[in-house]
Amino acid sequence: MIHTPRSLRGMVTAPHHLASQAGLDVLKDGGTAVEAAVAVAAALAVVYPHMTGIGGDGFWLIAEPDGRMHAIDACGGAAEAATLARYEGLSAIPWRGPLAANTVAGTVSGWEAALDSDTGTLPLSRLLRDAIHHAEAGIVVTKGGAEIASAKGPELRDLPGAFAAIFEANGRPLAEGDILRQPALAATLSQLAARGCRDFYEGHLARSIAGDLEQLGALISVDDLARHRATRPTPLSAEVAGATLFNLTPPTQGLASLLILALFDRLSVTAAESFAHLHGLVEATKQAFLVRDAHVGDPAYMAIDPQALLDDADVLNRLAAGIDPSRALPWPHVPADGDTVWFAAADARGQVVSCIQSTYFEFGSGLVLPQTGVIWQNRGASFRLAFDGWNALKPGRKPFHTLNPALARFDDGRIMAYGTMGGEGQPQTQAALFSRYARFGVPLQEAVTRPRWLLGRTWGEESTSLKLESRFDPALVAALAAAGHQVELLPPFTGVMGHAGAIVRHPTGMLEGATDPRSDGAVAAW
Repeated sequence: MIHTPRSLRGMVTAPHHLASQAGLDVLKDGGTAVEAAVAVAAALAVVYPHMTGIGGDGFWLIAEPDGRMHAIDACGGAAEAATLARYEGLSAIPWRGPLAANTVAGTVSGWEAALDSDTGTLPLSRLLRDAIHHAEAGIVVTKGGAEIASAKGPELRDLPGAFAAIFEANGRPLAEGDILRQPALAATLSQLAARGCRDFYEGHLARSIAGDLEQLGALISVDDLARHRATRPTPLSAEVAGATLFNLTPPTQGLASLLILALFDRLSVTAAESFAHLHGLVEATKQAFLVRDAHVGDPAYMAIDPQALLDDADVLNRLAAGIDPSRALPWPHVPADGDTVWFAAADARGQVVSCIQSTYFEFGSGLVLPQTGVIWQNRGASFRLAFDGWNALKPGRKPFHTLNPALARFDDGRIMAYGTMGGEGQPQTQAALFSRYARFGVPLQEAVTRPRWLLGRTWGEESTSLKLESRFDPALVAALAAAGHQVELLPPFTGVMGHAGAIVRHPTGMLEGATDPRSDGAVAAW
């Protein structure tokens, strides 16, 4: 997969082809890119349930045709009942089960905020149509979906809720080619279509959700749901040669994503896939992650201004100067885990959307709500059981998020939406895609398809090695090892590297799109 699809009237990219098609059909019906993105988001909740769902969080970046750039933070805070006393006797919040489901799900509030700020006219029932159909009629389980369902079954099937009834309905894990039906989720989406997104937080649906959560032993109440609202922060931005980069504010790791590329911009690297390219981005990642882990969390509890840091040339120059061009910084860092979906849409008017949603781990907390079919996230399991300090558990506090969608505005008028799933790998893959395309002229689809790397652990492992797909030149691999990187080779196209994608809108109106061969995705173009 190396050829870049192009079109003029509209484009969608998502990590599942049915979701891409759902978004494109909305564009064909006269919808905006925002409306198409809501259709994609809803479809992904059905066709990619191991990666995302309406029981998780979401973040949006939207570039408008008039040049405005705005953001939506649809991250839920910790429940009022999520106190240290509720976790007495535990050294950490469990990753699965009722006590892991301790934050409000913000995803649907993000849809609401995006649609409220948009000029589109299609009803919500039209935007959710395909998602409802796929939940009712069923979808064909893919190889990747079956592998994850099988791998996670042993730790999820005995949890309270409907996981086993839905995802092991035949008394065994889902297999490739099975038909997965989710009738309760179809009914939930139908309720949203009829009553509006706010019903998830304050209406009949909210009461059903809260009732399920209480019955299963989770901490979120109907009052927690009613208090939640998405917010509209000013996006973070960073200047690099030829472009301005945009990303989300904390509690996301958008600051790290921007820092990596701002530092790499100062290294004057001239060749893609060279030692200087990979080594430079890996070392920039280390510097950015050190800053991120020292400062980034709920902005209400942060001591620094992330935009001021990005605007301070002296700070950026000092961080870049800390990168040894020939030796690797020792790296005992313990990174974050997580599963996610990123997707994008662009319309003929010039609106471009970059969006990311997640339930954190595969199938989130593992709680599937019996009445609604909603898979609830476990993002709040990342809180520390401490009285204060970084990411300490407090009622109402937002947890640190690996999620971060990216946009770039080039000086020549191009707009680029790009991103990926992959927890700790998100900023690294963003840096790989942007640098290949923007710095070295690699065609967009090839930039996604080329081999990738990940500094940090893979899912379920504690390794902090520099993982490389085996398609890299052996001489480059050897040079990285000689420089002190702890190199580990992985299969040639591994999902560990995330499911990335991109859309570029040119000043002429031409659209280019890319999807990841590591996913079940597609570019749908019109």
